[in-house]
Amino acid sequence: MYASVFGFVEALIYVFGLSLVFSGDQSTLAMVVYAVGFGVGIILGSYIESRLAIGYTTFLVNLMTKNEELINRLRQEGFGVTVYQGEGRDSARYRLDILTKRSREEELLAFIEEYEPRAFIISYEPRKFKGGFLLKAMKKQKQKQKAKADITSTK
Repeated sequence: MYASVFGFVEALIYVFGLSLVFSGDQSTLAMVVYAVGFGVGIILGSYIESRLAIGYTTFLVNLMTKNEELINRLRQEGFGVTVYQGEGRDSARYRLDILTKRSREEELLAFIEEYEPRAFIISYEPRKFKGGFLLKAMKKQKQKQKAKADITSTK
């Protein structure tokens, strides 16, 4: 929904800018300033979006061995990990499915790199999800925050 609204606004600005350029009333400097402003806006918007890191990412991590140490460490750090065993070309392989907040992507990748530097990793952004470890963890976190708020409000 938001993407279509922003797309509309972007197209409106673009068409407005083009009409100014083709009307011949604008100098070359004004056209360059418009183009630079547009480019800087995209760069700045991308930077802000990456810093906010809103949303979730799913990681599929393929391992040659079942690395219990990595799996346990990820779970201790609050990541939900599902482990599958599959058949590779030459031997058994193990796949970890991990859903995490985008703000924790780098932390997760650092753990994987530390324990399994040769892991094959695929990541994608899920559009929708329901149930599972992450939602349970979010509910627990909200309950803890509510309990803290209740304690501080009674003081």
